[in-house]
Amino acid sequence: MKSTRTERLIRMASRFLVAPSRQISLTGLSEQFQVSKTVISDDVAIIDRSMREEGIGGICVERGRTGGAFLRPRLSREYRRSFLGSIAETLSQDNRILPGMLIHYSDILFNPGFAGPLGYALASDFADREPDVVMTSEVKGIPLAVFTAHALGIPMAVCRFRNRPSDGPAVAVHYPSGRGEVRTMFMGTRFLSAGKKVLIIDDFMRGGSTAAGMLLVAREFKADVVGTGVFIAASEPARKAVSEYSALLRLERGNDGVPMVKVQD
Repeated sequence: MKSTRTERLIRMASRFLVAPSRQISLTGLSEQFQVSKTVISDDVAIIDRSMREEGIGGICVERGRTGGAFLRPRLSREYRRSFLGSIAETLSQDNRILPGMLIHYSDILFNPGFAGPLGYALASDFADREPDVVMTSEVKGIPLAVFTAHALGIPMAVCRFRNRPSDGPAVAVHYPSGRGEVRTMFMGTRFLSAGKKVLIIDDFMRGGSTAAGMLLVAREFKADVVGTGVFIAASEPARKAVSEYSALLRLERGNDGVPMVKVQD
């Protein structure tokens, strides 16, 4: 039974939103909704325009006999600043400030209502680099990396600080921590391979030693790191163990010396 155009547009848009970055066959849509590919192409153009106006991305179309379309995450500047601004305001509350220039943010990352959009924001920053896998370290970086990987339509690999028998064979990499200690990361051999394009995601960066450790893991596997995304980067110390990274938020001292969170431009 053929559906009305309104019904068809809603159903098509929902598929793009549920599975961003995953190609949907235009031929398959044409057959399912019993309309021509020309009509489907017009529908896709309407959905693309609506999503761009909403500030959440756009529909990319690959032409050809087996061509398809997918939603590429891309937050508008206004949407991004509004959402991240509300997160920064929440994290700057007095009851979240901890000793040692730290803040409490775990509840944000373990809440899908926040972690989902944050992962989408990071995905929109790196979608053009077309990574093959998202890499993070346990534990707090996992929710953020999961939603980033979902928005990019790719798998996730987790660096662990101890190897479990259930993880299978793993490669161990030693790296210096910010306190001068030598720590060890383990990466299962089933999760990463040579030539893969890796996007590193970290929840919090102070000196950058954890992100630097993940860079060493990728190098050990002969994988290519295409970017490093961070939820919150501290302004102190100014010199990090990694030279290039992109942060959503920045933790710095206010004029009164009290830590505060700001949106990273």
